[in-house]
Amino acid sequence: MRVLLVSPRFHGYHDAIATSLAERGHLVTTHLYDHHGGVAGRGWHQLRHQLPQRLGAGSQALVREQTTRAVEAVRGSRAQVVVVVKGDTLGPDFWDAIDGLPRVTWLYDEIRRTQWTPERLAAIGPVATYSGHDTTDLRACGLDVRHLPLAFDHRLVPEPTALRTPQVTFVGALYPSREAILALLHERGVPVRAYGRDWSSHPVDRLRTWRVATPDLPAERDVSRARAYDVMTASAATLNLHGDQDGFTMRTFEAAGVGAVELVDRDDVGKLYEPGTEVLTFSGGEELVELCQRVRADRDWTAAIRRAARARTLADHTFDRRVAVLEDLWATA
Repeated sequence: MRVLLVSPRFHGYHDAIATSLAERGHLVTTHLYDHHGGVAGRGWHQLRHQLPQRLGAGSQALVREQTTRAVEAVRGSRAQVVVVVKGDTLGPDFWDAIDGLPRVTWLYDEIRRTQWTPERLAAIGPVATYSGHDTTDLRACGLDVRHLPLAFDHRLVPEPTALRTPQVTFVGALYPSREAILALLHERGVPVRAYGRDWSSHPVDRLRTWRVATPDLPAERDVSRARAYDVMTASAATLNLHGDQDGFTMRTFEAAGVGAVELVDRDDVGKLYEPGTEVLTFSGGEELVELCQRVRADRDWTAAIRRAARARTLADHTFDRRVAVLEDLWATA
C-alpha cells in the first residue's frame, strides 16, 4: 500500500514508524506537520508562534499553516492509507482531505494534554492511544479505539554500548517532581546526571526554554536519540519518571530495549515487564536511594536484569509489533 505518515518531528520517531511500515511491504511517504526548517526557521517559529502563545495569544495561524501543508502533502502523495501520529493541531481541511481513505490516528499523550476531544476523535475514524484510561473512556463514548503502548526502535542502535559508568542518569524534560527526585539522590551521595535542554545551563538552552534559573544538578545539553540510548546503557541505572501520566513513556521501552537497568516509578509496569527481573520499580525516595546503592554494588544482579529487559523488549515491544496493530485498525476504517 502507498502509506502517507503524517507525524510531528518529536525525536525522530517517525523514522522508526516509517521503517517498520516499509519492512511490512508498504511504500511510505512521510510528512512532518510541525517541521519549521533549519535554525532560521526554528527561530522564526519561536518569535511568530511560541512567544505569542506564552503571552496568551491564540494559535490559529499555526493551525492554518500546518493544515495547509498537510493538505498539500495528501494531494501529492497519492496515498492509499494515512497514518496520523497525534495530529491534534491539524484543522478540518486536513481531515476532509483524507475522508474516505483507510486511516488510523495514534496518540502518544493523554487527550487532556492535547487539543483533541472525544467528539473530534469520533469524526476521524479508528484511534490508537497509549493511554489505558483514555481507551476506556473513548470506548464508553462508542469510539473505535485500541490501546496501543509505545515502543522501542531496535534498528537505531542494534548493539548497545558495552561501556559502564557509575552514574544514575535521567534523559528527558524537567518537571518539579523529577527535579525533586534527582535532587534527593544527589543529596544522598548518588552520582546523578540529567540530559536535556531544561536541565542545561547553556545560554542557548536557557533561551530556548524561556528561563533564567538552572537546577543545581550535574547536567548535559540535549543528546540525540541514539546518544541517549548509549547514555542509558552505560549508566549504572537510568530513571524513568512519569508523574501525572497513565500511559507509559517511550523511555519505558527504550531503556529496557538497550539493556539498561531501568528504575521506573510505577508498579503497574507489570503489565509490560516483570518487576524485579526485567525492570526495577520504586514507590518512594528512600526505596529509590536503596535501589541505586544496590545496582551500583551488584554487577551480577544487574547483568541479569539487563539481559532479561532487552530480550523481552525485542520479543514484544518493538515498532514492528505496533505497526501490525495499526494495519489491523486502518483495515476497519
